[in-house]
Amino acid sequence: MKVDAHKHPPVAFISYSWDSEQHRTWVKDLAARLRNNGIDAKIDKWEVAPGDPLPEFMEQRVRESNYVLIVCTPIYKQKSEERKGGVGYESTIITAEVFTKSNHRKFIPILRSGTRQSAIPSWLTGKSDIDLSDNPYSEEQFDELVATMLDRREKAPPIVQPLTATPRQKITDIKPVEKSQFSPVEIIQVLEDEVGTPRNDGTPGSALYSIPIKLNQSPPLEWRQFFVQAWNHPEEYTTMHQPGIAQVQGDRIILDRTTVEFLRDTHTKTLRMAVEKANSEYFALTRKHWLKDQQQQALIEDHKGHVKSAISNIKFK
Repeated sequence: MKVDAHKHPPVAFISYSWDSEQHRTWVKDLAARLRNNGIDAKIDKWEVAPGDPLPEFMEQRVRESNYVLIVCTPIYKQKSEERKGGVGYESTIITAEVFTKSNHRKFIPILRSGTRQSAIPSWLTGKSDIDLSDNPYSEEQFDELVATMLDRREKAPPIVQPLTATPRQKITDIKPVEKSQFSPVEIIQVLEDEVGTPRNDGTPGSALYSIPIKLNQSPPLEWRQFFVQAWNHPEEYTTMHQPGIAQVQGDRIILDRTTVEFLRDTHTKTLRMAVEKANSEYFALTRKHWLKDQQQQALIEDHKGHVKSAISNIKFK
């Protein structure tokens, strides 16, 4: 499920059982932390007032939320499968929506205590879960949960041409260069007048747009490939990184499906690192080719000298 987090934060309803006061506090703290990370997390503690109809609240929250986080414990599983209390009612609503709408990614099991077998209801068996059972729980797992709901999980990089001979330019066609002859690619500026315009039509991703960034030159094919690889697999990154959105067109880097806020807060450092990495990789490639050419030339000169010496000693009379 994709949510336009730039326009509206994703809504996540947390379904849990009242195992103990400590457990209820843990759930409340989890919800508060999610809200601090851009998720509109909702729990009954904050939503239901005395006199409110609980069944109506549960049904509305399950059906209208973008995500339902199911905090799994042995007690939750028991109440869910025996259809007891609020957990049982929520489980009935959830299973009905799963089976009728096949909206599996909306419902995310969170393992809090016990094992997967003892804590996760049978109707959730086989679903990928988030493991927050440790104390303190895994930061990596929490980041994965947030990235999933913000649609910022790492995606497969785009398919680029392999670093092999191509009709446009062959590796062997690269002019051998010394380091002093290679002019590194540099970022000049964001081309403000060419920044794209978001559609803003309410569909997922409609608040995003493209951002062109001017370079000091039009890099060769191999440099462009090195840059895309460095962008998609940076040496340092956060869960906010967006692999797969960068490409090089002429003397421009194009960041697609992003915003200037993301560029300012997240992508600037990654851009610098990717350009530096591409410069380093491209120089290493051309330097390697230059050395090979020099070695080949030395062999040719040695052969010519050998031939000349041998011929000078040949007498026909």
